[in-house]
Amino acid sequence: MIVTEKAPAKLNLSLDTPMRYLDGLPKWDMVMVSADLADYVTVETHRRPATIKVYTNSGFLPNDQRNLAYQAAHILRTRFHRKDGVTINIKKQIPVAAGLGGGSSDAAAVLRALNNIWRLGLSLDELAKVALAIDSDVPYCIYNKLAHVTGHGEKVELLPAQPHYWAVIAKQQISVSTPQILRQINYEQLVHLDNAKLIASLKEQNWQEAVKYMGNVLEPLTMQYYPEIGRLKQKMIDLGADVAQMSGTGPTVFAICHTESRAKRIQNSIRGFCRDVHVVTLL
Repeated sequence: MIVTEKAPAKLNLSLDTPMRYLDGLPKWDMVMVSADLADYVTVETHRRPATIKVYTNSGFLPNDQRNLAYQAAHILRTRFHRKDGVTINIKKQIPVAAGLGGGSSDAAAVLRALNNIWRLGLSLDELAKVALAIDSDVPYCIYNKLAHVTGHGEKVELLPAQPHYWAVIAKQQISVSTPQILRQINYEQLVHLDNAKLIASLKEQNWQEAVKYMGNVLEPLTMQYYPEIGRLKQKMIDLGADVAQMSGTGPTVFAICHTESRAKRIQNSIRGFCRDVHVVTLL
């Protein structure tokens, strides 16, 4: 059986971390949304050979157990004692190492596909519990809907859908090491966000109020090493974005606009110094 799943990019409308757990990992307090920039993941099961194979159209991704999609297949196959082989083909459109959760979204797509193929009958909530063993972003990517995400990433509270908005997503030709950034967080210096007000505004579907409370507490840390991220963000704001900020640990910067024409204007204005630019809708 063959199943193809869409694997959208995620954006952090807010990203905060109130503390570090005893295991050394951050406690997250985030509001996340998916964008219509997506990979497409095709999963096929077969009896022989009983191995897991991953193929992508990107030369930058591993195709072995380091790949999150591979890990997703391995975890589900092991947990439910399946003997089938699994072949995964990933058509990448989300930039790699961009802070957009592409690998996590691919892994979530594999979990959804195999749940369908093997008729496991797992709910999305049950799949999200399995997903946490792969990466902290994978539980959210099971749902791909506006949500408040806390804990290690396993607590996902879905929020009401918002009005139709556009996002300009721009990745410069730099790569950021997420583990390196996370290790260097100084919790005494973080300026925390008011996520309670953001969530209240979103629940009231008051987007214009919500943008006042969006942000990413890791921006100053990443921008110490890559100041060009800050320059790109400021340019988007100067061009009239409703809000502009870094996603994840970077380097991608996104701008949200209430009209497609404004989003296109920002895209055209920044293409000169940033080639990887997309205008998409928020899901």
